[in-house]
This record gives sequence, structure tokens and C-alpha cells, in this order.
Amino acid sequence: MIIRNVKVYTQEQKFADGEIVIRDGVFGDSQVVSGVEAVPKDGEEIMDGEGCYAIPGLIDLHFHGCMGYDFCDGTKEAIEEIAKYEASIGVTAIAPATMTLPVEALERVLETAAEYKEEAEKRAKEGSSKEADLIGVNMEGPFISVEKKGAQDERNIITCNEEVCQRFLDASKGLVKYVGIAPERNEDAVSFIRAMRDKVNISLAHTNAGYDAAMEAFNAGANHAVHLYNAMPAFTHRAPGVVGAVCDSEHVDVELICDGVHIHPSMVRATFKMMGADRMILISDSMRATGMPDGQYTLGGLDVNVVGNRATLVSNGALAGSATNLMDCVRVAVKEMGIPLETAVACATVNPAKSLGEYDQYGSIAKGKKGNVVLLDQELEVKAVVKDGTLLGTCSNEKNSVPN
Repeated sequence: MIIRNVKVYTQEQKFADGEIVIRDGVFGDSQVVSGVEAVPKDGEEIMDGEGCYAIPGLIDLHFHGCMGYDFCDGTKEAIEEIAKYEASIGVTAIAPATMTLPVEALERVLETAAEYKEEAEKRAKEGSSKEADLIGVNMEGPFISVEKKGAQDERNIITCNEEVCQRFLDASKGLVKYVGIAPERNEDAVSFIRAMRDKVNISLAHTNAGYDAAMEAFNAGANHAVHLYNAMPAFTHRAPGVVGAVCDSEHVDVELICDGVHIHPSMVRATFKMMGADRMILISDSMRATGMPDGQYTLGGLDVNVVGNRATLVSNGALAGSATNLMDCVRVAVKEMGIPLETAVACATVNPAKSLGEYDQYGSIAKGKKGNVVLLDQELEVKAVVKDGTLLGTCSNEKNSVPN
């Protein structure tokens, strides 16, 4: 496939007029060409991009579900339907998040995910894939705090444990890329981090840690912060808490939910200035109601009310994930929060790919990488999604859903 007449998102994180060549499912030599067009091979499809922005397929490394399914349903059908929806809206690689379930239940979810990945990769080799690639799992629980549990079920919360963590890694066959902890809950948290940091990324998640405890964790090797500001102490001038510790720890990546509900636009802009764009990772934190009508759904076994893009627990009104997909979050970040398009794209492609350790295959339009491209019009609406060099479909409807 050759995609012509597009504004290509380059590795310099800028847009340049040119074309994109995808052959054998990967990007070819000429991604940005001025005045010179690639010569098509016999039978090669030529697509007119109509002046659209051409960006890499997005990567969501923290979300729970969509279209009525949740990753923790623990079925291959759930993962496949989630992956289809994500690919359809331009998210071509995913690392879903777990909830705080019993240890044995989490092991089964992870085993199923590992089996699904093996089968999906086999299917992809036999033909084109319409599903987003499953490239990781983000474990949001069970090593979290009761005080900042949010929509997690506190009955299943446990202190961080090396043996249990290793069981998770083994069950997933290495698919688990992040394990979240609340370091203040366990006086051996530093030992846990030092024991596991070379096997998996350790994140601070749903934690009530103060600045000192968070800094101790980061100095020990924790390197990731789950949905900054949410499910952690407030950032104040005398008690900077986890946010202050993240700011002072330049090796720590930061998740942000830019759905217009979880964080005020001013705070999003301030965070980019304070931390620097290279550390920001846009996530959706979407739950099973995403892509579905308003109504009552579940998250981690808890009942959730969804109205518009706001999801709240029935029991206490606390935010319960989001009902917004990552492409919509990128659009909100740019159009409503003032984040430059070039920056927002990097935070949903380059940065998550690097954090996941998958930048050699994903995250940018570069020779040899997987041929995943999303075309956006001037209003940032999805016009087409290309997965592994195959056009999944085109769209113009208000939900940006590409037909299968």
C-alpha cells in the first residue's frame, strides 16, 4: 500500500507533506517524500489521503474495556471484542489493566490473555488482523491501598508480595508489563521493588503515600505513576505527595486521563510544563461502557452509573474509570486543553511504546516498524485506519467507528 497526499507525523514529532509506503505489513523506505513519488509494485494499492494527518496507530496502556466487555471478564471473546473496537477507532496496540480481584482469579485472567496473544499472533500470520495487538498488561491491583481504592474492591486488596507477583508474571508468560503498588502499606515495599524491578515496571497506583514514601519507592526503582492525581493524595504546597515525588524523579513515566472529567484542563497544561512532555502518557482508563449507551454497568464487580462520558460508582458517586476511548482523549487534549497536536500524538504513541519496551515495532512511522497508521481530518476525526498495511475501513460518523 502507498498512502499519498498526507501530512506525515515524522520521528522528529512534526508533520511533513509526503507519502507512506507499507509493504509486507511494515513501513518501507519513503515515509516523507518531497516531490518524488514511490513507484508502485504490481497490484499495490494506492490510497489518496486527501490532505489528512497521518499518525502512528495509538497505544493505550491503561484501560479496562469497551463495548460491554471487560478485560477481567477473563475470556478470549472479551479480549477479541475489545481489541476489535480499539483498532476500529485507531488504537492499534493495547495493554489492558486488571482490577483488584482475588489472586487466583487474576491468574486465570492472565493465563487467558497469554493464550489469546499466542492465538492472535498465529491468526495474524495467516492473514490480516482487524484487532489491536495485545502487547502488555497493566496490573492496577491488588497491591493497593484501602484509603485510595477508588473503584477497586477492597475485599481483595493485599500487601505487595514477591511470590504472588511472580505468579502473575508466570501466568501471563511475560505479558504483564506493570505492577502497581501502594508503598506505604508495606514496610518491605522497598525490598519488593528491588526484587522485582528488573522483571517488570513497578508503578505507584491507588496509593496514599506521602512525598517521602513515594520518593523512597522511586529511588528504589519504581518508574511509573498510574493516572496521576487520581487515587492519590492531593498535590499541595506543604504536602506535595506522590505528584511532587514524581516531579522530582525524572525516570518516572506519568499516566494522564485527558477525558475532560478526571483532570481540569489547567492542571493538564501545568503538568506538561512541570514534568515535560517526554514523560507524559495519555491513557483512557476506559471501562466496559465505552462505545455503549448510558446506563448501569460493572467494573471490578462494582456497579457503575454511566451518563455521557462520566462513570461513577452507584455506592458513593466516586469516579469509576472513564467512558472515553483514547482517540477521543487525544482530541480533548488538543481541542479543549490546549495541548499541541504534535505533543498529544507523541504522548499516545511514542511515549507508551517506549514505556512498554516496544518502540522497535510500534509508536512511530519508521522503516521496518509495523504498518499501523491512522488518518485524521482537520477536525481530528478518524477518516481511516490501516493495520499492518491493510485498510480496516473508512468512516465519517460521529462515533468515529470504522466498519469491519
